[in-house]
Amino acid sequence: MQSQFKKRPFSIKSVILLMTFGLIPIALAAQSYQISKGEGEVMVTGTSTLHDWEEVAEQKSGSIALDNTGELPKINILKFTVEAESLKSGKGAMDKNTYKALNTKRHKEIVFELKNVKSVSPVVSSSDKYKVVATGDLTISGNTNTIDLPFNLTINGSKVLLEGKKALKMTDYGVEPPKALLGTITTGDEIEVHFKTVWK
Repeated sequence: MQSQFKKRPFSIKSVILLMTFGLIPIALAAQSYQISKGEGEVMVTGTSTLHDWEEVAEQKSGSIALDNTGELPKINILKFTVEAESLKSGKGAMDKNTYKALNTKRHKEIVFELKNVKSVSPVVSSSDKYKVVATGDLTISGNTNTIDLPFNLTINGSKVLLEGKKALKMTDYGVEPPKALLGTITTGDEIEVHFKTVWK
């Protein structure tokens, strides 16, 4: 009996060591990348009763972690943030109405965070490009919805590119479409987010 109790601590220690070292290859397989703030573009486009419009995000941040050791890349982490008041149209009055509609005094950021990846499929014409559909939480003006985000993923050595677009409705996030000139000009509810981002 005494010898059995002496052996037991050693066996538990061995299991812990095996688990620890067994997990190391998994951790090493996933590579992390940060968004390149000076490259790529995130743009929001929409309509109004007067003309179409667009706004470009001047401040963005984010990180992605993926494992490219298998037949298809596996995305483990994806988080992307835009500073709400960095959305610029080139027209100060329009920007002011946008910030008011987004309530940027209380809600400073627009954030997408990955929950899971629905599908990954290779693009036949390219060896390093994949079509991805990712499910995640999108938070705008303090309201969060789970969405499917389709994009193209390109892995080019030490650089990753994400490119896609997503149609949204402002009212789904509690945002009233901005108005101008005493309500005579009204922005359409539907918008489209276009992104071409570089991660290093």
